[in-house]
Amino acid sequence: MDEFELIGRYFKTLTPERRDVRLGIGDDAALLKLPDGHELAVTTDTLVAGRHYPEDTAPYDVGWKSLAANLSDLAAMGAEPRWFTLALTLRFADPEWLSGFATGLRDMAVQAGVALVGGDTTQGPPSITITAMGTVPVGEAIRRSGAKPGDVVCVTGTLGDAALALSRLENKELPQFLRRRLERPTPRIKSGAALRGVAHAAIDISDGLAGDLSHILEASGVGAEIQAAALPMSEEFRSLTEPSERLQFQAAGGDDYELCLCIPPDKLRAMRRKLDVPLTEIGRITREPELRILDADGAVVPFEPFGYRHFS
Repeated sequence: MDEFELIGRYFKTLTPERRDVRLGIGDDAALLKLPDGHELAVTTDTLVAGRHYPEDTAPYDVGWKSLAANLSDLAAMGAEPRWFTLALTLRFADPEWLSGFATGLRDMAVQAGVALVGGDTTQGPPSITITAMGTVPVGEAIRRSGAKPGDVVCVTGTLGDAALALSRLENKELPQFLRRRLERPTPRIKSGAALRGVAHAAIDISDGLAGDLSHILEASGVGAEIQAAALPMSEEFRSLTEPSERLQFQAAGGDDYELCLCIPPDKLRAMRRKLDVPLTEIGRITREPELRILDADGAVVPFEPFGYRHFS
């Protein structure tokens, strides 16, 4: 099977048509129409086999997650996902793997309402690069640089599930909920859109809460105090962890793909009613440019504030 047959069989008609796609797969470039009064938000992620996911991961889950990771970035900026491209590198064209991968990719795309509009295929060490594009009303994108002292720091959903699952993948009794949180994350697209005009800053939690929140603090020139006991956890996470190990999973573990947000305190109650997922207050933004994680007595917990890092 050559690359053109591969594209035609698995990807050319993978996603439903969109009216804003003037020209999709099959030419030298796609032609896309932006809505009036909107800006284009673009993000790119690469997943490398053995580095970002175990090589024996089910191909369906690889397809799902590779797109979900990109859509999570768009969600953090309050953008509406519309289109994506796929650059796929494989050692060989395995029909069984390709079928599973394409199905997972399609199901995530259909759920999010995005169209595959182009890309590339080549032979080599396995990797998946997706560029996702969305739109946001001019001037309304949520950036990392807007956090203000006094803002409430919040997160959607629960933290630590994916990191715990990754650490225990060989455990046959690992709850399916935790495995799904690692392998089929849910990008918080509706929550991101609902937070436009409310959240002063946002980021998606892909590399760990502490490390990702630090990007907001650096960009905004502020600090934060986080209450360790306030970090939300699932019942499955609680039942399988000791209190002494939870902070490491929740604050340094990655792959949760929840949103970390900085919101004016007087907006918190209204936003909790508006979002389709739980929103938990975990701390406050401070003027002093430092991230501090506090225990129940208000003492600073010694902690390395960075999770996953490339080239480390």
